[in-house]
Amino acid sequence: MAELATIHLHPTAPLARRVLLPGDPGRALALAQTLLHEPRMFNHNRGLWGYTGAAADGELLTIQATGMGGPSAAIVLTELVALGARAAVRVGTCGALAPGLALGDLVVAAEAICSDGTSRALGARERAAADAQLTAALSGAAPEARTGSVVSVDLFYEARPGAGERDQALAIEMEAASLFALGNTLAIPVGCVLAVSDTFDDRGARSRIDERALLAAAERMGRAAITALGA
Repeated sequence: MAELATIHLHPTAPLARRVLLPGDPGRALALAQTLLHEPRMFNHNRGLWGYTGAAADGELLTIQATGMGGPSAAIVLTELVALGARAAVRVGTCGALAPGLALGDLVVAAEAICSDGTSRALGARERAAADAQLTAALSGAAPEARTGSVVSVDLFYEARPGAGERDQALAIEMEAASLFALGNTLAIPVGCVLAVSDTFDDRGARSRIDERALLAAAERMGRAAITALGA
């Protein structure tokens, strides 16, 4: 197999058919240590750490960081599918748009409003849908989560969703639309569960979650995703 851009498989650590996709490499490590039995690093190319081990259900699971933004996430998922991945769940962070969402709350993304460039380049139009069965399983595994639309954008600090997007989306993030569009193209189920890491007041001032609360939310996301992937 030709060398791939981001994923260099370690010879003693296999890639699982089921994959969790956090953005942050450090969160990938933390989730692997918490959710996997005897995790083994199978990729560290370009600082995108990936680990494989047995999940609580006894089946192999890979946790692979995607980095930030749609372009990086699309490259990673494309290569994982080429190497044998057959289902993926993004376990990432988001900024709250809907009233009532607080730091640490979970959001299951049923679809993404495509305000980014990558999903459009992949053929998506105004919206890209998550896999319906996987989304239902995620909602069942995390009944406390709110399920609905999110908006995917290319910018982080400068992101300014329009009034229509604020009315239609629960949260704002950067990768879901690209992953959904790619999943639809490659015909593999892709889902997404997010933890609220940022909230905004009426003037747009941002409040950020602390690391301990974010790790706790990430563990809840990871356990829900494992349950959904095994459903």
